[in-house]
Amino acid sequence: MREKAPAKVNLTLRVLGRRADGLHEIESLVAFANVADALTLTPGDALALSVAGPTAAAAGDVAENLVLKAARALAERVEALKLGRFALSKRLPVAAGLGGGSADAAAALRLLARANRLAPDDARLAQAARATGADVPVCLDPRPRFMRGTGDILSDPFELPRLFAVLVNPGIAVATRDVFAMLAAAPATQTKPAMWPRERAELLDEIARGRNDLEEPAIELEPAIAKVLAVLRKLPGCRLARMSGSGATCFALFDSSRAASAAARTLRVGYPSWWVRATTLGG
Repeated sequence: MREKAPAKVNLTLRVLGRRADGLHEIESLVAFANVADALTLTPGDALALSVAGPTAAAAGDVAENLVLKAARALAERVEALKLGRFALSKRLPVAAGLGGGSADAAAALRLLARANRLAPDDARLAQAARATGADVPVCLDPRPRFMRGTGDILSDPFELPRLFAVLVNPGIAVATRDVFAMLAAAPATQTKPAMWPRERAELLDEIARGRNDLEEPAIELEPAIAKVLAVLRKLPGCRLARMSGSGATCFALFDSSRAASAAARTLRVGYPSWWVRATTLGG
């Protein structure tokens, strides 16, 4: 049994304010890329996890992995849940603003649902996702949608025109909590959810007018992010460049797959230490 765990890209991210409990209210337009980690499950009685792959060394202690946390959260909610041995092929950069760990956890929940014949809309899956981490609910069904609250309020999924993108990470891990700690956010207030156009040209214009409120504090922590954005914005055909999530991964949008692939080749030559992937979002 195998599932992909696709990278989550925050096309826009507004911080609406800080709640009384110290958490932040956000609104984000989220899409998923066709680059991913991969997770397999061999059903059995005991729960176990092995991690391999190009970025496995940065993934931390296996015992703290969100795959195991998600499995345990579901086992608390489903009596006699069949578990098993997970094998994670880690390909996405870690602590990179792509929700890699959350995507892995969501993939684990999908695999366990299949192994135990749980319906995809079983409420216990969503409960386990929320108990595992803020980005896990949006990754549970990886389709474009709006994410609000602390990541727990999701719009219905909707179709996005296919967006051609390049993802770049300069090899820097950025802790989300550190970025939010740098953010001077006012207390949260109620705001009306954004309404977005669906046509490609209008959507690109609307995304371009958007922003990621975590960019500035992330750059204060890691100035290399500013360099990545500057390099991306100078690439031929780049429509916009922005940081995803809390960084340090940034994305650039192009008008065609050919332009995105050419940009990725240029970046790999000029910056061989960077993680670079041409990809598509939505569509």
